[in-house]
Amino acid sequence: MKAAVLKSFGSPLVIEDVPEPTIGTGEVIVEMVATRVLSYMNEVFSGERNYALDLPIIPGPGGIGRVRALGPDATRLAIGDWVFCDPTVRSRDDAAAPDIALQGLTAAGPGGMRLQQHFRHGSFAQQMRVPTENVKRLGAITSEEATRWCALGTLLVPYGGFLAANLRPGEIVLVSGATGNFGSAAVSVALAMGAACVVAPGRNETILADLVRRFGDRVTPVKLTGKEDDDRESMKRAAPGPIDCVFDIMPPSVSTTVVRAAIMTVRPYGRVVLMGGVGMAGGAGLELPYPWIMRNCNSIHGVWMYPPDAAARLIALVRSGLLRLEEYEATDFDLDHANDAVAHAAANGGPFKLTVIRP
Repeated sequence: MKAAVLKSFGSPLVIEDVPEPTIGTGEVIVEMVATRVLSYMNEVFSGERNYALDLPIIPGPGGIGRVRALGPDATRLAIGDWVFCDPTVRSRDDAAAPDIALQGLTAAGPGGMRLQQHFRHGSFAQQMRVPTENVKRLGAITSEEATRWCALGTLLVPYGGFLAANLRPGEIVLVSGATGNFGSAAVSVALAMGAACVVAPGRNETILADLVRRFGDRVTPVKLTGKEDDDRESMKRAAPGPIDCVFDIMPPSVSTTVVRAAIMTVRPYGRVVLMGGVGMAGGAGLELPYPWIMRNCNSIHGVWMYPPDAAARLIALVRSGLLRLEEYEATDFDLDHANDAVAHAAANGGPFKLTVIRP
């Protein structure tokens, strides 16, 4: 089969023929139809992000495809089913604290690297071998619709954060990083889950206005100044009531003062979700006052990705009409132009933008 292979950091992807994947027990072979390209994939391939990848590897974190072959433990899937391939691979021998690898992207710790040795190759290929439990049925879609369904991979990240925070209908949410690709997804997911209001702080007034245009008066924009105390008070004043949940998805380049200003808007007994990249590229770590956390009984949730059942639940939100994939503007590339797709994704990583490879 044809695949895009990363052979060394800092080098372009090589498009070449590689052996087709072989199936084993607990596995499914999926014929890939569409797979998204992360906006920072160029930083992964250059080595700048220092992701744990044992090269050479076929990259690509999940995607949309059709079932080609099934192992003996699959009882609901059928050949030809349209499916989402969840890249969050978990070890099967410790349900309480599994090791995790993101297939085709990175791995967490030595256990995650061991997982990557087997479920190593990702979705920038015509076929992909996936753990059975990571293959989620979509129902009937067309080949053209597969492109937009790639947005699931982006939407699942904030969905996992809000599930960890037990977001309830009618609550007030603040999304720190609302003007970014994952942050704008968080705004749409929070509203789909029933948030009464989403406070959306940021510096880009054009993007803030676009969020209001898309979602109406349930989104309250706040223009940030960079002054921590002033911004904190502005965000609190903008909310129609106490802020129940703060969701942070800021990138590594952002100052910790910006992140802290948003986090400390949460009400007493409120919840904070940390899913961003602050501190991952070095520099100062995030400092929060111990007395503020303790005396206000605030809960802080560090969340990486989402629980195993999240994808099926999010698909149901889309099918119900509560979450609209139509918000996304997608640009397609074929596999022969995978390097062009990576460059395009880096230059077009804003809200509700998708860059997709169709192998």
